[in-house]
Amino acid sequence: MSATTATPSRFARFRSLEFILGAVLAGGMCLAVIFSGYIFPGGGEKIDLTARLLPAFTTWAHPFGTDPLGRDVLARVISGGKISLQVGFISVAGAVVIGVVMGLISGYYRGFWDMVVMRFADVQLAMPFILLAITFIAIAGGGLTNMIILLIVSQWVQYARVVRGSVLSLRDREFILSARAIGVRDHRILFQHLLPNLIGPVIVLMTLNVATNILLESSLTFLGLGVDPLIPSWGGMLADGRTYLQNAWWVSVFPGLAILLTVLGLNLLGDWLRDSLDPTGRTSG
Repeated sequence: MSATTATPSRFARFRSLEFILGAVLAGGMCLAVIFSGYIFPGGGEKIDLTARLLPAFTTWAHPFGTDPLGRDVLARVISGGKISLQVGFISVAGAVVIGVVMGLISGYYRGFWDMVVMRFADVQLAMPFILLAITFIAIAGGGLTNMIILLIVSQWVQYARVVRGSVLSLRDREFILSARAIGVRDHRILFQHLLPNLIGPVIVLMTLNVATNILLESSLTFLGLGVDPLIPSWGGMLADGRTYLQNAWWVSVFPGLAILLTVLGLNLLGDWLRDSLDPTGRTSG
C-alpha cells in the first residue's frame, strides 16, 4: 500500500503545467534544431530567385514563405536555431564553471581573495552590458567564439555571488565543521560537501540565463555586433527582414516567434525548477 501511494507523489511535480509547457516548447525546439540536418539537408541555403518573397501558408513547399533570395524561411528558422542555442548553452556552461569555482573559493576562504573577487564583480555588474559588449567586440572582433566569450565574461559574476552567499551560510554548519575536525582536505569539502548543497539555485539560474543569452545573441546580431551575417541565426534573420515588414512580414515574424517560444519554454522550466528544488518556494499547485 505504501509503495503504491508513494509513486504518484514522486512524479506529481512532473504533471505541473509549467513543466509540461516548458518541456514541449523548449524540448520541441531543441529536438527540431538537433535534427535539422536530417529534416532540411540544405539548411535553407538554396537560393531560388524565381520564388522570392512567397507569402506564408500559400504552398506546401514553403509553408512559412520565402525570403528576398527565395530561401525557405522554415528551413532557415530551424537551422538558424543552432547558433542561438549553441551560444545560449555553451556560454552558460562556461559562466557556471568559472563562477562556481570563484564563488566556492571566495566564500570558503574569505579574506583577501574574497575582497578581490567581490570588488571585481561589483565593478563588472555596475557596467552596462551594451557598453561591455561594444568595448569587447571593438577589441576582439565579432564572430561566434567571441560572442560566447563575451557572454561568459559578463555572466560568471552572477554565479560567483550566488554561490558565495550560499557558502557563507554553510561554511560554519555542523557537517562542515565535523569534516574539518577529522582532517578532510579543503578541495573535498568544497566539491563533495558544499557544492551538492547549493546546486539547486545554480541550476535554476542556468535555466534562466540560457533564455537570456539567446535573447542577447539575437539582439547583438540584430544590431550587427554578433555572429557573421552570412551564418543563419534568429537575430540575423530578424535584421534581414526588418526592411520587408510591411510587404513580407513572415521573413521576420517566424524567427521572432522561434525566439519567443524557446525563451518562454526555458523560463517556464526555470520557474518549475525553482519551485521543485526550493521547498520554501513551492506552491500548492
